[in-house]
Amino acid sequence: MLVNSEQIISALIETVQMVAFSLLFSTILGLPLGILLVVTRKGHLLQNLPVFNVLNGIINIFRSVPFIILLVAMIPVTRLIVGTSIGTAAAVVPLVFYAGPYIARLIENSLLEVDPGVIEAAEAMGATPWQIITKFLIPEALSSLVLALTIATIGLVGASAMAGAVGGGGIGDLAITYGYQRFDTVTMMITVGILIVIVQGLQSFGNIAAKKIRRR
Repeated sequence: MLVNSEQIISALIETVQMVAFSLLFSTILGLPLGILLVVTRKGHLLQNLPVFNVLNGIINIFRSVPFIILLVAMIPVTRLIVGTSIGTAAAVVPLVFYAGPYIARLIENSLLEVDPGVIEAAEAMGATPWQIITKFLIPEALSSLVLALTIATIGLVGASAMAGAVGGGGIGDLAITYGYQRFDTVTMMITVGILIVIVQGLQSFGNIAAKKIRRR
């Protein structure tokens, strides 16, 4: 049985919900972690090697686990938080734990690209570490941060599709349930096409936004 337009639209909405909520919570988790990774490293604003080493190690651990394994391993935690291990809401939990450390690393790389002279100038003007971070460091790296979050969002789209393997809903669930398990090539092509359009749209939007920020 071929999927109908209502099923496709419903799956698309579920994917958008998963990616949107996962991106929101992942950024809330990853942004402060990424900033801490920068400012606590050797020779930076708030040098604190024990804190840096602990954070660096934890982030490396989570980033080294493939998402499909993390998805299954976190089922007890997911049930504890949302009360179920299947569905769109349940998929958000492992997606956040997967993307949060990834975003932290992307933000770290973006902030490290800022010219050290900018920080030195801010310190010479008597700015506090908090002022340097919020008024100089982040604004200088804003264009790069937009591109970093664009990459993270695209990664979440792919991961959300993978969540369909355990009943996470969305486009991935549609592809597995109707395309793979029922050997429906048409459905597989439709779902792949939708994912390609989403990724292309996100990348184009991110590139345009970053370009506008650079011009300012």
